[in-house]
Amino acid sequence: MKIGMNMLLWTNHVTEQHFGIVDTLKDTGYDGIELFFGEGTEKYYSQLGNHFSGMDMGVTGVASLSAEQNIASPDKKVREAGLERLKWSIDMGAAANAQVLCGPFHSTFALFTRKPPTQEEKKWSNEMLLKAAEYAKGANIILTPEAVNRFECYLYNTMADLGDMVKEVNHPNLGAMFDTHHANIEEKSQSGAIKTIAPYLKHVHISENDRGTPGRGQVNWPDVFSGLKEIDYQGWVTIEAFSTTIPEFANAINVWRNYSPVEEVYTEGFKLISEGLGIKK
Repeated sequence: MKIGMNMLLWTNHVTEQHFGIVDTLKDTGYDGIELFFGEGTEKYYSQLGNHFSGMDMGVTGVASLSAEQNIASPDKKVREAGLERLKWSIDMGAAANAQVLCGPFHSTFALFTRKPPTQEEKKWSNEMLLKAAEYAKGANIILTPEAVNRFECYLYNTMADLGDMVKEVNHPNLGAMFDTHHANIEEKSQSGAIKTIAPYLKHVHISENDRGTPGRGQVNWPDVFSGLKEIDYQGWVTIEAFSTTIPEFANAINVWRNYSPVEEVYTEGFKLISEGLGIKK
């Protein structure tokens, strides 16, 4: 397993001014970082990727879709726009040497119809995910759509539903991700959810119930770690925590306060994962 840190705790757009943060994460023991692919060019991400590769730090990425790019939309043009956005994210990920592209890109974050999901919506989404996965194959990137809690998404909330989606798409470059924050809301148990998604699990987010320091909230961490060890998970285990540093981004994801001191998040979070999973550095 490799331990990563999502840079969204500091910024939604990593530049040279954030290299010092990455140096600190490297010194702490992290194996890599996670970038949000929101803006930029292939040249920009290539420069980032080369820098991080040079310091032996791996990269994973996060992708998202706007309302005009919702691949679960009944409007074919909107779905096609979403596919193009996913291809763009894959291109940026390839430029940055990303291994995994995660996020709730099976649909648009926080976009609701005020009705339960339909089979037709899932079919539309799956068709585009299949095309995106085939495109990702050429970049050697694994796509890992994310089940998100009911307050942020209606299409996929649980590992059972997410597993059905991965089986339906049935492509080697499409897996699934597990997020402890969302599971804390939607699942009956953390380990049970992990076992449910085990055949398809390719990425894990370690996130506290309040999005603050892992280990200082209500997530059942022994249950999480026992589940991951039982299935012999071998992928990235990446901390995702948020702050109000970038107001525009924080407001978009409903972050209205700072939950924990930044240094506490990455130092205590790293210790929690290392000890919980028996990872020696």
